Amino acid sequence: MSIITISRGSSSLGKAVAEKVAAKLGYDIFSRDLLFKTSGRFHVPQKTLEKAIHDAPGIFERYSHTKKVYLAYIRATLTEMVSRGNIVYYGLAGHLLLNKLSNVLKVRITANLEGRVKRKMAEGFSEQKARAMILADDDQRKKWSRKIYNADPNDSSLYDMAVCIDKLSVENAVDCICRCASRKAFESTSDCIRQSKDLSLACNVKASLVESFPDVGVICEYGNLLVYATQKEAHAAKFKKILLDIKKENYDIYNLEVHTGLAAPANAV
Repeated sequence: MSIITISRGSSSLGKAVAEKVAAKLGYDIFSRDLLFKTSGRFHVPQKTLEKAIHDAPGIFERYSHTKKVYLAYIRATLTEMVSRGNIVYYGLAGHLLLNKLSNVLKVRITANLEGRVKRKMAEGFSEQKARAMILADDDQRKKWSRKIYNADPNDSSLYDMAVCIDKLSVENAVDCICRCASRKAFESTSDCIRQSKDLSLACNVKASLVESFPDVGVICEYGNLLVYATQKEAHAAKFKKILLDIKKENYDIYNLEVHTGLAAPANAV
């Protein structure tokens, strides 16, 4: 029940690698499907979600309430989709959105700029246009990652392995990733499965609360939900109703507690 995330820059052959890895392992694969499913579930236009997960805030723009809501929706859908395992996800920020799961193999595909430009030119763009598009996309991803997660997508410490596609063929890269995925470190033990279910539950509770209570933190351990909120939030009628409905609808919740006056721990969603 392994989970593989593949991060890459545009025109780096990451999609081709991801598709072949999934085919070789017999795993399900998705990328843009995530936004499609999130859009249908939370009734938000797909284009709006795409901007939330791709476009960086302006230099003077704060991490807006709306963007926080959309990212919570996307993460809730993603954690639910991967909870069954045997998944390859090659969409943006998978290594960050699933960073709390221990059985995720996080892969970064790299390629030199000149090779990427040539591949973009093969789509019909001039060299100048192709280069500008790639650099602009790289810049957006870097700004987004830094703003939301205080992380640089090129930081190798965020990944379990990095594959330079210039040195290897797509087939070589696929072989390396598949062999790594079979290692014991990425096996889905019963504890990993429990971890995945807990994270999915926490993210879905956060998604239910985030529009009205964006700063609430949620943790789930062994089906026990801990919700961190202010006194004002905890006493709001809407807050109580949402939690009551959540508890009624989710049989996987063993216990639900609201903690006030305490900062949410770093591992809260």
